[in-house]
Amino acid sequence: MAELSRRRGLRRMKGVATGLFLLAAFVYLWTGWLVPDGSGWVGYVNAAAEAGMVGALADWFAVTALFRRPLGLPIPHTAIIPNRKNALGQSLGDFVGTNFLSERVVVDKLDRAGITGRIGEWLSRREHAERVTAESAAVLRGAVRVLRDEDVRQVLEQTVLRKVVEQPWGPPLGRVLGRVFEDGSHRGLVDLVCDRAYDWVRDNYETVSRVVDQRAPSWSPRFFDSLVADKIYSEILAFAWAVKTDPEHQMRKAVDRFLVEFARDLREDPATMARADRIKWQVLEHPEVRSLVADAWTTAKGMLLEAAEDPDSELRQRVRDGLVSLGGRLAAEPELRDKVDGWLREAARYVVNHYRAEITTLITDTVDRWDAADTSRRIELQVGRDLQFIRINGTVVGALAGLAIHTVTELLL
Repeated sequence: MAELSRRRGLRRMKGVATGLFLLAAFVYLWTGWLVPDGSGWVGYVNAAAEAGMVGALADWFAVTALFRRPLGLPIPHTAIIPNRKNALGQSLGDFVGTNFLSERVVVDKLDRAGITGRIGEWLSRREHAERVTAESAAVLRGAVRVLRDEDVRQVLEQTVLRKVVEQPWGPPLGRVLGRVFEDGSHRGLVDLVCDRAYDWVRDNYETVSRVVDQRAPSWSPRFFDSLVADKIYSEILAFAWAVKTDPEHQMRKAVDRFLVEFARDLREDPATMARADRIKWQVLEHPEVRSLVADAWTTAKGMLLEAAEDPDSELRQRVRDGLVSLGGRLAAEPELRDKVDGWLREAARYVVNHYRAEITTLITDTVDRWDAADTSRRIELQVGRDLQFIRINGTVVGALAGLAIHTVTELLL
């Protein structure tokens, strides 16, 4: 519809300009027939009409030569746009790159626009933050649904697991365990192990008795084996109770020393580090681990979709509240606003300095792909209506110039 409207407007203006030329031609012929010698006021009108015709023809030629060859004649330097389409596209790209994508212009525009302050004021309103959250949730849903589970699993296995495999486990694990053991954070786990050990001994008298019976000599009397089993069970139970209840028990201290030495060996002992790497390969190559990666993505995907679709989900509420808080801070804190503006300026400088040519290439490549005749038609539809005023002005100005010249000639000669 827009193109049809432009085409109608162009035809209308062409008709007006041509009609004005025909009017000037009619006046010229009529006045020439009316008073052949050109005397009196008719001579002034005839001179004005003649000059108007010349101006109209000259400007018609100039406007037409932009888009095609006038009357189809192979006149040099005509059909400028079709013949020099690529050069014009390159010039347009260079012009945009020099005058619109220069570092100074872009940074100055950013400074005057006050983008960060406007964004802050806009985001600080809860309805706007809700809109951004809803749009972000829609994008997240679309992205998650587009991703194929098999592709995601392959990426996770080839990136996450590979990165894990490439890194040695011993030294970093040793450093982490060393810090944990030094500040005593592991003692809660030791307490749990001691409690469970005592509970197991207390509830497994039959297991202890069976072990004693199996280890006892065949010639040993049964009542003696029972006495030995009771004694051993009592000693084990008492030992487990002592370890459970006494934080300073020697067994606990022995465990602490073992753990500290183990953490040091993971950091410094080559044999322990090599063994840790072997265990790493055994763990990561296990089918259950690979299945765990797939299950983790499936679970994460379901959680993301559920959170994104529910307007009252914890995720969306946190995002919305975070956006409102961020907007309020951007609007109220000049220091934060200046910092974000600085980031935007640096980002704009980087993009302009490194990708100006790629951006302007969008213009030149697009123009290069256009057909020459189609390009001429498109440009004429865009600006041709305004160019017809050149023809109209040429007719009027030419008539006035002709009238002035004839007047001066009559007065002087």
